[in-house]
Amino acid sequence: MKITENVFYVGVDDKTIDLFEGQYRVPNGMAYNSYVIVGEKIAVLDTVSEGFGNEWLSAIEKTLGGKSPDYLIVQHMEPDHSANVTLFCEKYKNATVVSNQKAFTMMKNFFGNDFAERRIVVKDGEKLSLGGTELAFVFAPMVHWPEVMVTYDETHKILFSADAFGKFGASDACEDWACEARRYYFGIVGKYGVMVQTLLKKAAALDVKTICPLHGPVLKENLGYYLNLYDIWSSYKAEADGVFIAYTSVYGHTEKAAKLLAEKLSENGCKKVVMSDLARSDMAENVEDAFKYGKLVLATTTYNGDVFPFMREFIAHLTERNYQNRKIGFIENGSWAPIAAKIMKEKFASSKNVTFAENTVTITSALNETSRVQIDALAKELAE
Repeated sequence: MKITENVFYVGVDDKTIDLFEGQYRVPNGMAYNSYVIVGEKIAVLDTVSEGFGNEWLSAIEKTLGGKSPDYLIVQHMEPDHSANVTLFCEKYKNATVVSNQKAFTMMKNFFGNDFAERRIVVKDGEKLSLGGTELAFVFAPMVHWPEVMVTYDETHKILFSADAFGKFGASDACEDWACEARRYYFGIVGKYGVMVQTLLKKAAALDVKTICPLHGPVLKENLGYYLNLYDIWSSYKAEADGVFIAYTSVYGHTEKAAKLLAEKLSENGCKKVVMSDLARSDMAENVEDAFKYGKLVLATTTYNGDVFPFMREFIAHLTERNYQNRKIGFIENGSWAPIAAKIMKEKFASSKNVTFAENTVTITSALNETSRVQIDALAKELAE
């Protein structure tokens, strides 16, 4: 696929994968993106996942019409992007590997070879000329590995953004970009918002007309839309006004309370209420929705002196991703010693700028008049 007259896409689609990184459901597959830049010299940016090496090399050969690349630029050492470095070097024996010192250390760990005899070690801000095309390397540590760097093509005004601005799904997936990009971002990069903000500030100083990520589509139009979403996500702001109710329920009583709260929120003017049964839904989508909306309600039972396992896992996913700047309400259930709300609050003890609703709903087995009044009060508070 031609991106410009001198820049080409040579990535592959994985339609057989069911779990990306061993945990994220990808019903529409994954794209492993790689690019070729043709100047007086030729550079290939990143490789693809292990099982697609020959397909990828064939795409390079077809694109170049038999010419040989001069450079392989390695921006990110995660195996879905670096697995075929050795295969490339075996085929193109005169090519030079370009990356940073941390990446070459990882190559030694992965491949037993750091290509010392055929490499260029770059530093942050250094440039590489292809003859007619100038490339600048911008380090982006912890977006989302420590060795990550992005590459700015000054000539074509393209930012090769590594995993930033990526999404789940193969290249031909017909789906909303934001939904799968948000799930991807908060699942994989979400912990590192400060580092993403640093990269966004560096990118703001560049004249970027096209973004070429390592997953998902090439972005050419309305770049402000994508940049704005990344700014919202990485600064942990709410993207939309609404309430996300995440619940677990053993015998249905907590679920009834959660549904009643949703009804009351709507009656009180809340325009967007989203509900999810944590035991029966995709955890990554639940994390995505918790970050998307400004208010969160957690409804669960007291279980073995703690909270129900799916709720415990969900809260852990939020806190390890620096969940912050939100208001949280609680519904707890316990037949003899309901302490779930207290435990859940403790789990957010280190979270920044998280406020708890003044009203908590306590159920002792099943809804009664007292807990219904509490639900009314919580709904009114959250709808304000």
